[in-house]
Order: sequence, then structure tokens, then C-alpha cells
Amino acid sequence: MTVDEGKAQVAGARQAVGEARRIVVKVGSSSLTTAEGGLDADRVDALVDVLAKVRSGGEREIVLVSSGAIAAGLAPLGLRRRPRDLARQQAAASVGQGLLVARYTASFARYGVRVGQVLLTSDDMSRRAHHRNASRTLDKLLAMGAFPVVNENDTVATDEIRFGDNDRLAALVAHLVHADLLVLLSDVDGVYDGDPGRPGTARIAEVRRPEDLAHVEIGSAGKAGVGTGGMVTKVEAARIAAAAGIPVVLTSAVHAADALTGQDTGTYFHPTGKRSADRLLWLQHASTPQGALTLDDGAVRAVVQGRKSLLPAGIAAVEGEFAAGDPVELRDGGGRAVARGLVSFDAKEIPRLIGRSTRELARELGPAYEREVVHRDDLVILHP
Repeated sequence: MTVDEGKAQVAGARQAVGEARRIVVKVGSSSLTTAEGGLDADRVDALVDVLAKVRSGGEREIVLVSSGAIAAGLAPLGLRRRPRDLARQQAAASVGQGLLVARYTASFARYGVRVGQVLLTSDDMSRRAHHRNASRTLDKLLAMGAFPVVNENDTVATDEIRFGDNDRLAALVAHLVHADLLVLLSDVDGVYDGDPGRPGTARIAEVRRPEDLAHVEIGSAGKAGVGTGGMVTKVEAARIAAAAGIPVVLTSAVHAADALTGQDTGTYFHPTGKRSADRLLWLQHASTPQGALTLDDGAVRAVVQGRKSLLPAGIAAVEGEFAAGDPVELRDGGGRAVARGLVSFDAKEIPRLIGRSTRELARELGPAYEREVVHRDDLVILHP
């Protein structure tokens, strides 16, 4: 490819960004709050000004994934920095979430736009009924002209069911709502080939494949101490979205208008894959396994290579405490996780199923036991 051809491709990609109809925008805590932890009304208003203008023609829809609840609750609770323990994080989120949504509500009201709050946990998204409800709610809010503001439900999320950062949540929401574009906004204007604070480093304008960043040192969370993310989580979120067929622009909040209109700002991640079933992306990237099933060699081949369901006869061992519907790891004999799926039985039921055929189990225990332990429709392969 010649230099001119490469530039033409980049220009075409940026034009597609400017024409994207349904967009998910994620903004980090550091772009919304002061260093002390309170909401910065001017920053919120500046972001809302951009988002309201983009959707004003009625042809483009935006879902905002917004961090900031915990950060907004720090100052009112007399906390100087984001607490490390979960209980105080939940308390800060409880105070801050109301302040955050109230600020967005007041800011969007200047344009006659209503705000709808959607709080999610990863547990919600890995379960079929909850997943459908989240999708339906977001679609209906958009159809009714409301502006959805999504955040992790930090007030009830535990360590086991947290997304961990809103960058990953944004990538998964983008897939959930069938977005044409994901825009990740922070306090850094893109991915750099070194420390952005050092002379001589340059912004990476585009990423075509994960290997393009193999030799790039990605920074961690910023100095403000009010958020959990950093460039590492943003790049990982971009990879998740790109692998699901969604282009991504990663830039700073002050360049939000340029990013949404297709200007040359930030780092553009080209799509690297195709869309998969919504729940499977959540299962792979948002769920936390509650236990593990060790498979015999035949079952590993059937599940991984044959894309078959896991039957009781192929299980060699079980560990962990889980209930039917929970995510579990499927491991080979060497202990490597080869797949992840939603299990159909409680952990305490599985020992008596191990190594037995479904027909035998149905005769002995009843027809309810003539089924898969993990159905292929509720399973993702981790290592082909």
C-alpha cells in the first residue's frame, strides 16, 4: 500500500465515524470532576453541549457511559481520595450517583432533553433475562427521545460481579445497542508510542490490529486518583469493541466534538472482527466464573473443536460453589481454561452426574436431568 493509499483509507474511516448513526460515548471521572473529587459543572456542561449538538438533527443517537459517581461523592463525604475498600466506595457511589445524574439532568434540560439513568452490574448482563431487559430499556429510551446515561451500579456491586472499569462496560454496551461507533474520552488525546509527557513521543493515529501496539508501553491510571481506569483499560475496551466489529476513537474530552464529526483526533481503532451474539460477548468479557469444571480429553475436543454442548459424561471434576445459571470455567486436564459457560446445575448436584450419560441420569433421577450441563448457546471458547 502506498502512502497516499494509506492516507485515503484513514480519511475514509474518519468519514465513516462522522456518519455513524448510533454512538456510545464513554467519559471518565477525571474529565468530569475536580482534583478534590467534586463535580465540575463547567466540564459537564461542555460535554453536554457537544453531545446535544450532535444529536440535535435527529439522525444520530447517543448513549453516554459516564463514570464519576464515586468521584462525585468524595467531597460531600469528606474523603480526599478514592477509598480502597468496597464499603466506602459503595457509600461514595450512593451519594455521588444522585449528584451526577442531577447534574446531567440540569445540563441537558437547557436543550429540552430528558435524561434516563441505567445502572448495570456484570451479573445483570451475563444472565439471559436481565440482558434482554437492559437491551430493551436502552432501545426504548432512544426511541422515545430520552438520553440514556449508563453507569456501573457501584452501590450494590461486589468484587465478584463488578466490571472493574467503565471502559470495558462501554465496549459491551456498544455491542449491546448495536452501535456504529464507540468514542472513549479521557484526559489524554490518544495512544502514544511512549510516555506522552516525554519529548519526542508521538500520537498513534490508527490501530489496525492488536499487534500494532505490541511494543508500546501503555500507561496506568492518572494522577488524580479519582478513577479506576487508565490507558490500559481503554486500549483493552477498544480491542473488545473492535473485535466485535465496532470502530473506536480514543481521545480526550476536550476533543469530543472533533471525534464525533470525524476529524483527525485521537487514535482510531479499525474493526478487526464481526459481531457475535450479544450475550456471548458479555459472558466472555464481563462475567466472573464462580467455579470450574474439569473436562476429559474427549469433552475438550467436543466443546472446543466441535462446538458441542458439555454433557455430564465429559466431566472429570468440579470445584467452587455456584448455582444454576452462574458462569463457570471449563478446563482441560492440565488446568487451562478453554471455555466459559453458564451452567445448568448447582455445584452440589454435579458430583453425582460426573461421567454418566444423560439417558442413565433421566432413568434414575427423572427427565429434568436429561439435559446439557452447559449448552453450546451459553458457551464461549477462550482457547481454540
